[in-house]
Amino acid sequence: MRILERSVYVGPSLYARFPVIRLDLELGALEEWPTARLGERFIAALSQALPGLAEHGCSYRAPGGFLRRMREGEGTWLGHVLEHVAIELQNIAGEEVTFGKTRSINGAAGRYTVVYEYAQRDEGIAAGELGLRLLLSLLPAELRPRDSVPAGWDWSEARDQFIRFAQRRALGPSTHSLVRAAETRGIPWLRLNDQSLVQLGHGKYQQRIQATVTGRTPHIAVELASDKEETNRILAGLGLPVPQQEMVQSEGQAVRGAHRVGFPVVVKPYNGNHGRGISIRLTTDEEVAHAFTVAREHSRSVIVESFLEGDDHRLLVVNGQLVAATRRTPGHVVGDGEHTVAELIDVVNLDPRRGVGHEKVLTRLELDAQAQKMLARAELTAQSVPAKGQAVYLRSTANLSTGGTATDVTDIIHPDNREMAERAVVAIGLDVGGVDFLSKNIAESYRQIGGGICEVNAAPGFRMHVAPSEGTARDVAVPVIEMLFPPGSSARVPIAAVTGTNGKTTTARMLAHITKMAGYTPGLTSTDGVYIDGQRTVSGDMTGPVSARMVLADPKIDIAVLETARGGLLRAGMGVNEVDVGAVLNVQPDHLGLKGIDTLEQLAAVKRIVVEVATDCAVLNADDPLVLKMSGYTEAKHICYVTMNPQHALVREHVRAGGRACALEAGVNGQMITLYDKASHIPLLWTHLIPATLEGRAIHNVQNAMFAAAMAFSLGVKLDPIRQGLRTFDSTFFQAPGRMNVFSEHPFKVLLDYGHNAHAVGAMADVAQRLDVTGKRIVVVAGPGDRRDEDLVAIARAVAGRFDHYICRRDDGLRDRAPDEVPRIQAEALRAAGVAEQAISIIPDEQAAIGAALEMGQPGDLVLIFADQLTRSWKQITKFRPAGAPPAPAAVAPAPPALLGDMTGEGGARASEVALAALNVEGLIRDERGVHLAPEAED
Repeated sequence: MRILERSVYVGPSLYARFPVIRLDLELGALEEWPTARLGERFIAALSQALPGLAEHGCSYRAPGGFLRRMREGEGTWLGHVLEHVAIELQNIAGEEVTFGKTRSINGAAGRYTVVYEYAQRDEGIAAGELGLRLLLSLLPAELRPRDSVPAGWDWSEARDQFIRFAQRRALGPSTHSLVRAAETRGIPWLRLNDQSLVQLGHGKYQQRIQATVTGRTPHIAVELASDKEETNRILAGLGLPVPQQEMVQSEGQAVRGAHRVGFPVVVKPYNGNHGRGISIRLTTDEEVAHAFTVAREHSRSVIVESFLEGDDHRLLVVNGQLVAATRRTPGHVVGDGEHTVAELIDVVNLDPRRGVGHEKVLTRLELDAQAQKMLARAELTAQSVPAKGQAVYLRSTANLSTGGTATDVTDIIHPDNREMAERAVVAIGLDVGGVDFLSKNIAESYRQIGGGICEVNAAPGFRMHVAPSEGTARDVAVPVIEMLFPPGSSARVPIAAVTGTNGKTTTARMLAHITKMAGYTPGLTSTDGVYIDGQRTVSGDMTGPVSARMVLADPKIDIAVLETARGGLLRAGMGVNEVDVGAVLNVQPDHLGLKGIDTLEQLAAVKRIVVEVATDCAVLNADDPLVLKMSGYTEAKHICYVTMNPQHALVREHVRAGGRACALEAGVNGQMITLYDKASHIPLLWTHLIPATLEGRAIHNVQNAMFAAAMAFSLGVKLDPIRQGLRTFDSTFFQAPGRMNVFSEHPFKVLLDYGHNAHAVGAMADVAQRLDVTGKRIVVVAGPGDRRDEDLVAIARAVAGRFDHYICRRDDGLRDRAPDEVPRIQAEALRAAGVAEQAISIIPDEQAAIGAALEMGQPGDLVLIFADQLTRSWKQITKFRPAGAPPAPAAVAPAPPALLGDMTGEGGARASEVALAALNVEGLIRDERGVHLAPEAED
């Protein structure tokens, strides 16, 4: 039994709408050994190792259901068992995960897909690996693969190591409570590192926390809270109760300081935390000297202060208001006159509320060096038998992380003590602060019975308040979230996601451009990078979950447009749990045969994820049957159909029912993009006014513009910015690289496109047919090497019979193909389609193929180039010089003397004419739509 492949999904995927791990598991010979055949001994051993499996309901949906499944009939297979074990291992580490499913892989005997939920990536992976080792260790020796379990491997030790491993990577109790409070408010969050740095909210609305320090916590306040001496001085200056203290640097100073403040004393690190290095109730010079050495291990400077009698209390103040008060008791056992201290510790640790570290509400007691020291101070050992009722303390401080307990006293705290805590935290300047206060009775005023503030803590822990050992739990995270996000304030930015086989990059860019015209600061992910407010910040294919989170983490953006590709969805899922608007443009044959996706229906299921997570509107192509069916899978409030057919029966009924749609309608002046919503008919824009459509000839870009308009409208963008955005978005290389880029500065026209499947290539071939061409049509065609042979053939057929000459090439990346394999397959397909042999050239190298096409071009010709390396290809096109053409112009020379001087009158008009003439020579004049006006071709 072994794991062949693992995928970690960070968001919605084919398997779930939340993070899951998928294992490709091979059982091998164990396929013949379901649990019933392995027998009761195996089942009992597994139940003993993981008692919590008894609570798993499995398909019976009741406690005990999984164990019942293992025993009944022939039982279940070990892939299914591993699923439950991986879930239970995370449960014992303190995570609340429950989901899992296991399925056999069709046509592969003994192979299973095992899917299970995870809370944190590394822990989830480790749970699968440890679960596999546990199952192997429980198998009969004759079934256990050699070396699968190391000699001397101990399950209990491995389990505890896993729990500690998980807790080192998990959000701490305080951060976890804040994240849960944010989720309750519907506030999204992103974990920014492996510790406790978390972003709450998106884009410009974000707030950050690190544990319980917020982005609004003043740095100077944290510094003051860390400076115990300065804190003591400030609070004393305000008349608040604090002990007398001195800061010392040596053992001798510590002893002398103890005499000055008066015994008993407390010795503690100057800037320590979590109770580390603190010694209390010291009464002799020797104890002070030893305590100084202990404290010096945690801080260069040490504080000696007077010891205050009373119980240790933590008073939590948020935004100037006390929200919780807890009495803390150091870890201890209570004698019964029969058991030893060591035995009493074991009894206390049987409490199911106690676990390793922060795994549970309470932490296990440890009989370690510090506990031994406390016992020695009480003249006891681990083998001593304390008298009945005798409290034996194992720690001098009451921190929960060292086994202490907490009792909520919020309801009984005296108003004077409440006010004192609030004044102390405000005085230091903290928005969230914890006051350590010693008092014999928190219900009585410190003014009457004494008491004092030991310190004020920045980043106070919430665990003792949200899960006290006794008393009422206080949801102290809620006031923090309300402070950061007052009721009614924004936390989310609008998110639009678009997917489809073709057109998604152009549509996403159009939509981002429209939102910018509307005054937004968009963040865009696309196949060529991440763009923030129109500026590319990261280059590369950025259509997966990493780039989505990158955009949402940017503090500048206030709207996000996410191009979402098949590859990212299959590899790691979506980067967000939900989007406001999700659109699917089309589902066409591409990438089939890769990553288990072999049919169009399977590909549609992948792309459907985008609309499954849409909350407000799903924008669907009503002209694509596979996309149209997705309407039954979305829970969005609205469905907006996009159709090029104004007679579409379903869309017509949808519109009559008050639904939303975007249709292409014929009019006197051409074709009009029209919106429908709530029985309103909204003419938007003539298609010939959209530069990217080449005056309406590029039908695929007409459809892309319709989707961009429908998505923008569904995001709440007003009509005028939608019109303005579409009128100012063109298909230049700089605005939409590789998307029908036109170069008209040669005697012939060149079209550059990234089309790499039959549908996209066919759409560009249609454009080539619609353009007015007086000469020949030449095409450079190719296909990615990882596509199936039938896909490469389909690409060739998409251009066959439409051009006068065909140049077949390959991409730079061979992807396990022979150097000339792809062009030869496509050349053969062209011949089979009736293309004459003399009209076909095989030039495998991309640059050589493009160069040959450009050299072949004559005045009036059209050269359509399907490119892979877009920037390199565009530079090759623009720098090409036809035979007999003048060389490229050098740097701009100074103006001749005849044009120097005052150019604001008649001379200025003449200068304008000269400048325009010069520009026209280079073909740089643009019309009002921003389209290049090429120089006239020679007769």
